[in-house]
Amino acid sequence: MRISSIAPNGISRSVIATGIVGIAIFSALIAYFGPEILYFLLPLCAGMALAYRLHVIRLAEKTKAIAEASRIHLATVEALATAIDARDQVGVGHVRRTRIYAVGIGRILGLSESDLEALRTGALLHDIGKLAVPDHILNKPGDLTPAELEKTKIHSDVGASILEKVGFDHPVVPTVRYHHECWDGSGYPAGLKGEDIPITARILSVADAFDTMRGARPYRSGLPREDARKAIQNESGKRFDPLVVSTLLRHLTAFEAELAAEGLTYGDEQDVAAASGPQCFVEQIKLANREVFSLYELAREFGSRVTLEQTLTLFTEKVSEFVPFDTCAVYLPDPERTIATAVHAQGHAANAMLSRQLRIGQGVSGFVMRSSEAAYNVDPDLDFSYSQVELAGCYSTIASVPLVADDELIGAITLYSADLEEYGEEHIRLLETISRIASDAISKSLKHSETKRYALTDPMTGLPNARSLQMQFEKEVARASRNNNGFQLLMLDLDGFKLVNDNFGHKVGDQMLREVGRVIKEQLRDYDFLARYGGDEFVALVPETSAEDVADLCDRIEQAVLEFRLTANGREASVGVSLGGASYTRGGETFDQMIIAADKAMYNRKMMRKKFTVARSIARVGETAATQGRNVSSGSLIVELDERHVVASDAVN
Repeated sequence: MRISSIAPNGISRSVIATGIVGIAIFSALIAYFGPEILYFLLPLCAGMALAYRLHVIRLAEKTKAIAEASRIHLATVEALATAIDARDQVGVGHVRRTRIYAVGIGRILGLSESDLEALRTGALLHDIGKLAVPDHILNKPGDLTPAELEKTKIHSDVGASILEKVGFDHPVVPTVRYHHECWDGSGYPAGLKGEDIPITARILSVADAFDTMRGARPYRSGLPREDARKAIQNESGKRFDPLVVSTLLRHLTAFEAELAAEGLTYGDEQDVAAASGPQCFVEQIKLANREVFSLYELAREFGSRVTLEQTLTLFTEKVSEFVPFDTCAVYLPDPERTIATAVHAQGHAANAMLSRQLRIGQGVSGFVMRSSEAAYNVDPDLDFSYSQVELAGCYSTIASVPLVADDELIGAITLYSADLEEYGEEHIRLLETISRIASDAISKSLKHSETKRYALTDPMTGLPNARSLQMQFEKEVARASRNNNGFQLLMLDLDGFKLVNDNFGHKVGDQMLREVGRVIKEQLRDYDFLARYGGDEFVALVPETSAEDVADLCDRIEQAVLEFRLTANGREASVGVSLGGASYTRGGETFDQMIIAADKAMYNRKMMRKKFTVARSIARVGETAATQGRNVSSGSLIVELDERHVVASDAVN
């Protein structure tokens, strides 16, 4: 509502006419009653003049009060509109610039004072309906999904419904409701077309769109002036009323001069400068809603992370957006809760920090994991008293908070800063908030890693299992195809393992499998792959190896296993091993083909060794009998064969 104060600067015609009539009446009374009438008339006139004067004063005061109420009303509306825009991460200038464009266009087009008032108020409150749109949609940096786009469209109807409760004397409600209708009928909410759209809504649509293009958002920069002009011009006759577009563009220079006069020119620095003074509430609202949106995004992004490394990387990246640090480390304890290891580090000296270990209770980070309580602004050198002492003196303050999921401590995140004197309460609040969300994701990643490890690991030996072997085989095939080379598959079968189980028990047999697996692995290179295939069988994948090297490797493995002794119950247990190899692609191109070829080669090698051993044993028995002067026929020999040993002895009656 706009009220004009009554403050006459001169005498109006009505006042002059009234004065002439008064003088005529006054003269007639004197002529009729004589001069004596003055004794009555003068006091009466003086009283009337005084009453009039008091009336004018009261009227001026009331007018001033109405004007002040109007000013307060407008300022309240503007403050509310600015707060709504701040929630949408928009600076303080958007609604005021939109109002200048809209009212200016309305004046040039000759709109009534009622329509101009509708533009003034509508420009300020056109986005009030966005209160019904979730923050994560309003602040989404990428393209909206069709469902999200439909959700944003409710804001015009919601805004109009809110403003209907106010009871404006001007067409504010239709201005707000239809400011997203399009000239060609493709807009919303009613699909109005052409001049069926209220003129105030058509004007507001152009003014709002142009300022939105020019203004910056957190997820994009504002368009340059000429780019915005072209974009608006291109939509003339489609989205926008051509007359309104041409009016804006023809008078844009004048509008921009008005913006400059009010300190509303485009640029982040202007908005920030304005918000740093009396309207600092804008930045507070923007920060609060940015935090809500970021935490929503954090929870959503954590849901898409599977591996522990992905989760921890996202975690520390999000922390850096809210809390400053020079170095960040995430510590996870071992199953016994005695030692914690820095499994992820970011920032200065990250490589030195990575994999550092500390005892639970040692230093600031150790204290946090023992007590499950945050610790901050203490001496950061306490964390380097036991290891990485070279980092002592590098930092001025520290902040460490526990990571807790399902009421169970899973680790701690520690920030080290060389620039800050101390971390503030707001820093700690944000760090704890982000850590609470991250803890659940880290816990799930740990469980996933554990499940994956069990799915691909033999629980008895800790070696990869048959499933993992097949996966590695496919990788080796792909590598061989890329590099045009091959690899060897070795089948290893323990000899005499059944005797160990029979003579020592299955617990010792299980230990034998673990130890023999370790012995075999020691003979392989770091990039060779060893898996427990099943029972007492192992399979090794050996890339880029010649036949001679494989033969030498088999001999070394056989000798190492043969020399190994496991002490149990005061006795020594031992096994042997038989090996067979197959070359890709000579032995086959599929996993099953190479397993069969290697198993066949292993069996042939085993049989050849047994035959050789039998012959050698027979010869040894014969030599012994000859030295004793006895004749021994082959029929009098008993040959005992088992999985590992071949023993020939003389049957003496």
